[in-house]
Formats: sequence, C-alpha cells, structure tokens
Amino acid sequence: MTQKTKLQQAFETGKFVVSAEIGPPKGTQIAEMMHHIDALKNRVDALNVTDNQSSVMRLSSLAVCKLIREQGGEPILQMTCRDRNRLALQSDLLSASVLDIHNVLCLTGDYITM
Repeated sequence: MTQKTKLQQAFETGKFVVSAEIGPPKGTQIAEMMHHIDALKNRVDALNVTDNQSSVMRLSSLAVCKLIREQGGEPILQMTCRDRNRLALQSDLLSASVLDIHNVLCLTGDYITM
C-alpha cells in the first residue's frame, strides 16, 4: 500500500481544503509558471495542473506535476478524456504512479469547437 498523499491527509482531517490552478504554458518557457508554483506551493494544500485547457496544446500536465513534486508541492494531475483513448489514459496513469503523482482529477474536457 502506498503512503497517503498530503491531500488525502488534509481531506481526512475534515479541514477546508484549498487548491490553486496552474496552467502550463503553450511552449517551453517555464520561468513564469515556476514562479507561480513557488509562490503558491506553501499557501495551498495542492496545485491542480490543467490539461490542454481551452482545447489548446500546452506543456504536459504530467510534466508540470513532476516539476511541482520536485519543488516540494502537492500536485493534482488533471486528465481530460477528450483527446485520449483508453490506452493513452492508462499509460498516463501508470506514468503518474511511477513519478509519485497520486492525486488525479479526471474530466471530459472542453469541446474542441469551443
């Protein structure tokens, strides 16, 4: 059995849990995003990383979650089913587990036409 995440522990105490949203950039320039992660990581219980928000290609949510973990934050991997088949979803979940990312929020995602 894996150890409970900080987020699980916060839920179990019954406290009011606060998360903040991190939107990955549309390219490889991550300095501003890293600044936001550093500014927020000790002020919230977890950081929720959006997954290609607004149906626009962005840096992978999984990669950003790993960066958050490396900076001492508690990531929530957001996964949208809109652009992935079952095999891709399972692969991302296995990868998250290997990278020690255990908080997952699954959503249908914004429709491409929006």
